[in-house]
This record gives sequence, C-alpha cells and structure tokens, in this order.
Amino acid sequence: MPRYSVETQPLTRHLSGPLAWQASELREQEWLHSLDADCQSEIAAVIEHIRRHPVMTVLLDADDFDMPKCRALMQAVRQRLDHGCGFALVDRLPMESISKQEATAIYWLLSSMVSRPVAQKLDGTMIYDVHDTGAKAVAGSGIRPDKTNIDLTFHNDNSYNNPLPDFVGLLCLKPAKKGGVSRVMSFETAHNALLARYRDVLERLYAPFIFDRQREFFPDDPPTISAPIFENNGGLSARLGIHQVRNGYEMTGTEMDDETSRAISALEAVFSDSELQFNFTMESGQFQYVNNKVIGHSRTEFEDFESLEDRRHLVRLWLRDAGDRSYPG
Repeated sequence: MPRYSVETQPLTRHLSGPLAWQASELREQEWLHSLDADCQSEIAAVIEHIRRHPVMTVLLDADDFDMPKCRALMQAVRQRLDHGCGFALVDRLPMESISKQEATAIYWLLSSMVSRPVAQKLDGTMIYDVHDTGAKAVAGSGIRPDKTNIDLTFHNDNSYNNPLPDFVGLLCLKPAKKGGVSRVMSFETAHNALLARYRDVLERLYAPFIFDRQREFFPDDPPTISAPIFENNGGLSARLGIHQVRNGYEMTGTEMDDETSRAISALEAVFSDSELQFNFTMESGQFQYVNNKVIGHSRTEFEDFESLEDRRHLVRLWLRDAGDRSYPG
C-alpha cells in the first residue's frame, strides 16, 4: 500500500502558543466574526446581481465583485486560522431573505477570499452536501460518516488520502432537530494531554497506521494507505481519522498489536475530554472554518426532522492554495 507521509522525530516537549488552547481559555472575540451592516449591504448587492445574471456557483469569482468590507472580514478569518486559535465561526447570512442556492453562492465567494476551493472527490465535486442519507459507513463501502447521523469522532478531512485541504468550511443551511453539536480541538492541546497522561504511546503516533481510502482512488490503486497520525515538520500537524484507521485494519485483515491499540485508545480518551474541546451549535446561515492540519473537528449524533425540507443540511468546501484544483492535487 502507498505511504503518503514518512515517519518524523516525535515531539516530546510541552507545546505552547495560540494553538495550545483549552475551551475555558478562549474568548468569543478570538473565534467569532460577524457580518456587519456594511458586509450585509455588499452581500445584498451581489445577490441582486446573481438573480439578474445567474451562473453556476462554481463559476463565480470573488474578484468580479466589489466587496471590500467582506474581503477585510475574510482576511481577518484567514489570519485567525493561520496565526490564532485555528478555527472561526462567521455569523451570519440573511437566510430569511435568500434561498439555499443563493446562500451557497455567497458562502462560495466569501470562502474564496480565504483560500481557493478545490475538489473533494475524484469525480471533481467542488461543493459537498453534508447530510444523513440513511447509508451505513462500514469498512470498504466508501460511505463517508458525514453522510450519516452518527457521532463523528474527531478527525481532519481527507486524512485517508493526499493532499489534505488547508482549510475546511461548513455552512449551515438547516440545523438538526436535536444534536449535531460542532466540536473542535487543537492537535497541540491533544499532544500536550497525551504527553502528560499517555507518554508511553506518543511515539507510536508518529509511525504508520492503515487508513481506509473511502473508495477515493483510481481502479489500479490499493484501497488503503499507510501513514502516521502525527508529524513533526517544525511544528505539529496531524492526519487523524480513527474511523478510517479501524476500517483500514479490518479491510486488510491486520490485527492491531497492543501498542497500536493503546495509542488509539489514548487518542479517543483525550478527544473525549470536554475540558480540551470547544463546542458550539451552528445555526442557519452561520459558517465555520478550521485549519485542517492543526485542528480536529467533529459533531455529535443528531436527530432529524421528518420533512425532507427541514432536515439537517450543511455545505462543505475544501480550500487549498497549493497544487491544482483536482482531488489528487
């Protein structure tokens, strides 16, 4: 199976800085950004233009619109992702006066001011719907957990392939009837907890694990990859997908040895610690971003409405500046 990254020297010191946060330390102004009256006015003008000159959303280019206030806001979001706590919530699009399609178009434009949208599947899908389809995310099925209503363990997107997106955006069109709470945790915070509580397994996380590739590979490629969960590239980055790792071992008929099992269990214990994670419930029109290589994200299990129109529906974008815009980059 291909190895998409190499083993690096484990970090064995306590990490500090803006990414080594705990939930109780975060202030609202560190993660919340608001679309003020000036931004809303710019958005209204763009909506009016789109209604008179409709094109496919993926053809919309932020450089074609005069949105200086929105651009300044999204540049502040990018700064937060690169140099702050690593995630941001933007509040909010005027869902009472625009359609879901129009909201997605504005979200596309604003996200393009953060970084370049790229494909999320081999078929070139650029705009990805996150909702419960009723399917089951079993090993080798290619069904991603985000197409179910199950509790999503902490992960970063495309951990099971290369390249990882730089940033992940999620727009909430419709929240769930109950549950679906968003959670984020810094990998540096997780590292520090592992160092303090499970130091003996930390080195194992810098060695390869087997990942299920979720059927996102060419016909002549293997269905799994081998890669470490933690990497030290002058700083900590991660490839976290416990669901895909468990499936990868099952698909290859490989039994986890004791060291591997203990490392996974330690990760699960740390990521279940409520004091280390930050939780929030997204409302209609809000959208979030995470720096995908340094922040893990997840959501709780949810209960949906009966009506299809009212069911939970998020729209995801992957953003990446390097390589071409295809899934393989």
